[in-house]
Amino acid sequence: MFIRAYLRASTSEQDANRAKSSLKKFVSGFSKRIASFYIENKSGNSLDRPELIRLLDESESGDVLLVESIDRLTRLSPDDWKTLVASINEKGISVVSLDLPTSHLTFGSFPSDDFMRSILSAINNMLLEILAASAYKEYRERERKQKEGIVKAQQKGLYHGRQPDLEAHDRIASFTEAGFSINKTAEAVGVSRSTVIRVRKRLKNLD
Repeated sequence: MFIRAYLRASTSEQDANRAKSSLKKFVSGFSKRIASFYIENKSGNSLDRPELIRLLDESESGDVLLVESIDRLTRLSPDDWKTLVASINEKGISVVSLDLPTSHLTFGSFPSDDFMRSILSAINNMLLEILAASAYKEYRERERKQKEGIVKAQQKGLYHGRQPDLEAHDRIASFTEAGFSINKTAEAVGVSRSTVIRVRKRLKNLD
């Protein structure tokens, strides 16, 4: 079994390496190590991700695709998600995600009883589908709100330039609501202080 970690961020403003230490710490708890890291700055809403494709090409049956959360792997539409899952299943790869506890059984003591194995596999697959669908729904909802926000900002004469990254915007908003400082928010999201300040200001103007 080779553990292949996939780390993704949407834009170059975000630090795709941010979760590396968390993934290392997670697998070390099972006395395992990560064989390879595949890191890229690409939207999770697209199948055109060279590093993810390379991971799949280099994987063998029994290998593990490790991610911090399912939304790092996919924000794909239902049809594109089916395409990705088909590729994963065809290669015989197991998906393990820190936010999907049932997937952790891949590294632990999986029941030897065939019936229980089937039940747990079915539950894991169902939860994986739910998280994938939720990630896509959240992406579309943020996209809708972002477009509405841009229209409002344009009407107020506040918006100029390219559309900000949706995922970074959402994460900054979440950490802001949780009371994180500008420095802590920038570190957690993997962006600059100026980006955090700019997004916070825009959020305040749109309230």
